[in-house]
Amino acid sequence: MKKILLFALLFSFSLCSFADEGMWIPMLLKKNEADMQKKGFKLTAEDVYSINHSSMKDAVVLFGGGCTGEIISSEGLLLTNHHCGYWAINSISTVEHNYLHNGFWAKSKEEEIPLKGQKATFLIRMEDVTNAVLEGVTDKMKESEKQEIIRKNVAAIRAKAVEGTHYEAVIKPFFYGNQYFMFVNEVFPDIRLVGTPPESIGKFGGDTDNWMWPRHTGDFSMYRIYADKNGNPAPYSPDNVPYHPKRHFTISTKGVNENDFTMVFGYPGSTQQFLISDGVEIVAKHQNPVAVDQRTTRLDIMKKYMNMSTELRLKFSARSNSVANAWKKWIGETKGITECHVVERKVAEEKEFTNWVNQNADRQQKYGNVLPALKNEYAQMKNYVIIYTYISETFKAIDVFNYMDNFASIVEKSKLKETTNESLAAEREALLKKTQSYFKGAYKPMDKEIFAALLHYYFTHIDPMLIAPDLQRYIVCSKADFEKMANHLFDETVFASEEQMTQFITNGTKKDFAKLEKLEAFRMYQAAFRQYDENIKKYAASMYKINDLYRVYVKALMEKDADKTFYPDANLTLRVAYGNIKGFSPADGIEYQCYTTLDGVMQKENPDIFDYKVHPRLKELYEKKDYGRYANSKGELPVCFVATNHTTGGNSGSPVIDANGRLIGVNFDRVWEGTMSDINYDVDRCRNISLDIRYFLFIVDKFAGAQNLINEMTLE
Repeated sequence: MKKILLFALLFSFSLCSFADEGMWIPMLLKKNEADMQKKGFKLTAEDVYSINHSSMKDAVVLFGGGCTGEIISSEGLLLTNHHCGYWAINSISTVEHNYLHNGFWAKSKEEEIPLKGQKATFLIRMEDVTNAVLEGVTDKMKESEKQEIIRKNVAAIRAKAVEGTHYEAVIKPFFYGNQYFMFVNEVFPDIRLVGTPPESIGKFGGDTDNWMWPRHTGDFSMYRIYADKNGNPAPYSPDNVPYHPKRHFTISTKGVNENDFTMVFGYPGSTQQFLISDGVEIVAKHQNPVAVDQRTTRLDIMKKYMNMSTELRLKFSARSNSVANAWKKWIGETKGITECHVVERKVAEEKEFTNWVNQNADRQQKYGNVLPALKNEYAQMKNYVIIYTYISETFKAIDVFNYMDNFASIVEKSKLKETTNESLAAEREALLKKTQSYFKGAYKPMDKEIFAALLHYYFTHIDPMLIAPDLQRYIVCSKADFEKMANHLFDETVFASEEQMTQFITNGTKKDFAKLEKLEAFRMYQAAFRQYDENIKKYAASMYKINDLYRVYVKALMEKDADKTFYPDANLTLRVAYGNIKGFSPADGIEYQCYTTLDGVMQKENPDIFDYKVHPRLKELYEKKDYGRYANSKGELPVCFVATNHTTGGNSGSPVIDANGRLIGVNFDRVWEGTMSDINYDVDRCRNISLDIRYFLFIVDKFAGAQNLINEMTLE
């Protein structure tokens, strides 16, 4: 039987095509070693990743479910981004103890604050399991048959890998299923907050500066990993002790300079470098613009209310931050795709690919249909993407609709004759919990305004042919009509207050629950969510076909460009990116240097704008130029720097490492002009933004006076 294997092909290429682009698999880094050393790296691939002795990979963690962190002491002290812990810090903050706004510094381990639901994941080892995963798979099988065999093989491999241990195993496809790797992990669930700067430092510049350069954000926070007395993962317990890692990073105080080697070691989340022109066009013309417009509307309304009081700012800061992050990124991504002519470049590449295929009869038989089939699937999928985006950014973005969806089960059961009021006890209990959570995050004036604004945009912008039949009548509605609907819903129904809803859930009969469908807003939610569910099935089926075609397409590309070294798309697995510290020129007449200083913070200061307020203590230190040993040779206090490392979401919090393996920074962003790097990397404009480690040390030492933490770290 002929297996669908590519492992012998994928990593046999020459190193002639290396550039700063790339998210490389650590266990295969030997292939990159010469190129890394040419760029200035003074260590070896074995120093980065090893299963025989401790290496850098033992000091890098997946923080939570989508960020990276690094270990900076022998007692499990963990450093990551301020924005990576934003939700967690927000969850333990109150108006009286506003750690998000005022910061927090534990002067002893006893003062460290446990965080519910937070975790840190260490990679123990990774392994190429392609042969085992594809065992029994043949080219003649239907795709559904292949996937069922793969599913069973994956389950068996994972179970065997962790048998008799407390480890967890994950197997992920690479190159669209041409290759598979297994990751054996150790997960620690007892994580405690150690230190975080005030928001005026950790989020300085806010949404305005997000994704931008020059940047002056002290984007960091610190945590500690705790374990049981044997050093093993354990749920929170006062008896747990600080975790003693196999490795922690030494921190360099020597600073960075233009062209210095840098390496980012972390967990990039998702990239789509192999997208054909049709896929890129859908992103740039049909997906991003709608999402950006609707999120702009939401953010403007949220910010208006957040500026009214400290309480409202605390209440909605984390949510606003989450909405804004992708919003700003999509704006830059579309701009980059357009200015770099990515669609046109992809079209040219596809023409070259087609010519290559047509030069050989065997290629025509194997690959002749793959590109036309991909284009046909994208033509079918375009409307699915449009419907998904509009509903996601409208109905799914309106909190009360998501809350209503929790009533779907009890409403359906209430229609049945055999249902009794007593038999609804479990549903009532679940709804009471959801109710408490919903109203905790609600604010009626803001919710009303978002409700009306998003619905008005939806019905005046989407192609009417793509609107669900039950919603067609709203096409003629004005914004005033939706405001009237919002006023009725939020003021005159059981959705008006937690007290009314709690009483309704507790005492309502099955007849009362069934009557919910008579509410106009409830019927609207049902129609939209029903269309969403039907559409997502079509979308998923189309993506299933597209991914299968990409598996063949990528295999063909690798055969075509056998002298090129390919790297797999990011998929939240541990990767290495490397390059050099370097400024850039994003437009004619603009030349950015590679670093920023505290001077820039003071230049941006504006007491009338929340995001540009400067903390009095920071201002005092600046005026005295009391920078200690953290100033550069010019007497400036460095804050951030940019480099050519290829990063994406998930790399937030990643350690930035110098040529000798020392920590010099913490990655936290990309420049706005280069956010299209998830689809197309341009070495001239794509830059990652990092916090200079000296600014971190300055804040902990001089600003916070947390000598206990400074003394715990290894500084050089």
